[in-house]
Amino acid sequence: MSQFKVLESNDVIKKVDTYMQPEDVALVKKALKFATIAHSGQKRQSGEEYIVHPVQVAGILADLKMDAETVSAGFLHDVVEDTGAELSDIQELFGSDIALIVDGVTKLSKIKYKSHREQLAENHRKLLLAMCKDIRVMIVKLADRLHNMRTLNHLNPEKQRRIADETIEIYAPLADRLGIGTIKWELEDLSLRYINPGQYYQIVNSMNSKRKQRVDYINEALAEVKDSLKGMDIQVDEIYGRPKHLYSIYKKMHNKHKKFEEIYDLFAIRVIVESVKDCYAVLGAVHTKWKPMPGRFKDYIAMPKANMYQSLHTTLIGPEGKLLEIQIRTAEMHRVAEYGVAAHWAYKEGIKSEVKSSTDNTKLNWFKKIIELQEDTDDASDFMQSVKGELFGDHVYAFTPNGDVLELPKGAGPLDMAYTIHTDIGNHTTGARVNGKIVPLDYRIKNSDLVEIMTSPASTGPSRDWIKLVSTSKARHKIKQYFRKRDHDKMVESGREMLASGIKEAGFNVNEVLEESNVAKSAKRLDYKTTSDLYAAVGFGDLQVNTIVHRLTSHIRQAQELERQEAEQRGILEEHQTIQNDDKKPKKKTTSIDGVVVEGVSNLLVRLSHCCAPIPGDDIVGYITQGNGISVHRVDCPNVKKAMQTGERLINVHWADELNQREEYITNLSIQGYNRNGLLNDIIKSVNSISKHLTSVQGKIHDEKNVTVSIGVGVKNLNQLNLIIDHIKNISDVYVVKRPFK
Repeated sequence: MSQFKVLESNDVIKKVDTYMQPEDVALVKKALKFATIAHSGQKRQSGEEYIVHPVQVAGILADLKMDAETVSAGFLHDVVEDTGAELSDIQELFGSDIALIVDGVTKLSKIKYKSHREQLAENHRKLLLAMCKDIRVMIVKLADRLHNMRTLNHLNPEKQRRIADETIEIYAPLADRLGIGTIKWELEDLSLRYINPGQYYQIVNSMNSKRKQRVDYINEALAEVKDSLKGMDIQVDEIYGRPKHLYSIYKKMHNKHKKFEEIYDLFAIRVIVESVKDCYAVLGAVHTKWKPMPGRFKDYIAMPKANMYQSLHTTLIGPEGKLLEIQIRTAEMHRVAEYGVAAHWAYKEGIKSEVKSSTDNTKLNWFKKIIELQEDTDDASDFMQSVKGELFGDHVYAFTPNGDVLELPKGAGPLDMAYTIHTDIGNHTTGARVNGKIVPLDYRIKNSDLVEIMTSPASTGPSRDWIKLVSTSKARHKIKQYFRKRDHDKMVESGREMLASGIKEAGFNVNEVLEESNVAKSAKRLDYKTTSDLYAAVGFGDLQVNTIVHRLTSHIRQAQELERQEAEQRGILEEHQTIQNDDKKPKKKTTSIDGVVVEGVSNLLVRLSHCCAPIPGDDIVGYITQGNGISVHRVDCPNVKKAMQTGERLINVHWADELNQREEYITNLSIQGYNRNGLLNDIIKSVNSISKHLTSVQGKIHDEKNVTVSIGVGVKNLNQLNLIIDHIKNISDVYVVKRPFK
């Protein structure tokens, strides 16, 4: 576990005073004072004063030597969300840049969403887009997450696991993408502690058990490296050994199915030199000293990583025949390796350095990919899945015939590369050569491949089968976009016909519903420019027919409901008058064994329908069947949809005030999630913690990633069911919980 010092506010001021100008230190002090007053009286779950958290966040930013605006935003990042302060206050007192950073970190906190997973996805999307405006938004968020992970032990185990999962999936990869190694490694190690505590403590104990032997070994290796460099004209700034990070060891054990005892390169030697020339000179010296392992040399100086990381990595057969990793880099490379993009915001010798624009820097062109992914989908969850796969997943680097290097997600093919270069090249692709040989379009590009995309102006355009061959969202979107443009007119007509059929089936007049102004209103609400675009979206399957029919007929249904209510009111008044005229007339009423009351009738069979499984608390309606009495449905049940519109064969029912006749009611839940070991067990445990009657469990795996679990559960009422649903939604990897209709 990472060791860290809890900073006092004065410690942060002392840190920034070492590299900031006096006027900038004054700004940081002003932010500290404002945050201290705003958070006065607030406590964290640990019981400590809330201001401790912003102070630690600002301290982390000061360690990165971030500018005054960023450190100030660290102090202020929670005031808009958690205090009475407004964003306008921040704007007025601290300026637009600090206000933008604070807004980018916290502005989504008060928006309500249907589910926790939807809220997380939307928060992540907005955070990433805010980061594209100002990279400091993400640097502050990473500092905030790092301190929260350091204090995660104060939360309950369920929250610990959920936050750790989110950190390892989103924030650690982001830190890696930004090149901030010092934060990335700590986030990964802390996440492992809560995701797999058994493995975490096993590695910690194993590392500690033979630490002296490993330290002695690395000291021996260090001495031999230093000896091999004697007499050479190399300026060595620093040379030292460091243990591998816990998560790095865990991944090696997990991915290569090895035990801890089978991993030998637990320490690495790092050599910091003056120049690039010295880097290669040191490499030659250690390769002369020890035999290098084949395939274990990486030149990140000639070909830097996308996060600007540069270094030489080589694995050697070192002293005693054990594997030894050596990393060689310059001091500037080391600074970038530790602080990444944050290094470009740091101060040098008390003078603010010029900021390199991340959006113009080709080394960080993945920012542009975020914007492209956002344009490809309106769904936050789909957007985040694309980000995880394409930006945070493994990558390969391929060469064009001109010598340019393109970064592509692992698994990408020639078509992905073609669309990465330009849409027109993708649309006119006829084939591809890799390393001089023609390859099929389903070829998967490997590191260092030289890929030539063959095109022809006579090409008829993409094939629909290409959708199955590409792996990037951009290529998939561009192919779909091509066919959308080509087939637009046909889909407009198809969409209109589909809507007309749905309207007719629902019992409405087609011409009345599809009147131009009525359709135009719905198109505008759904952000479509014209009614033709709305029809085309239906034709392409982007919009569900039932959803649009529901929107288009809402004014008609409202008018019908108003008429029904007026008629019902008239009926009540007539019935009241009748009762007043004859007080001795007995009231008819049927109360079923299920606790459903039907007023106005007696001795009639009443049963709960199986299609929607209503339970006490649901809004219900009775449907008069032919020969089987009254079937009770939820009002949103599709099987009474038409009857609800016409009012035919319906009868008013309600739940009895006292439900003594049944202890519980059986209803169904459909749960969708990402397939993983233990998911079904987590769902069952969650349900059993509230209800002791789980009647059925069925699971269906759709692909390697997705699964649907259907359960039947006994509950007393809707409140208890909603409690179960909320518990299930909080399970890691569950993204949809709903009550299905049969």
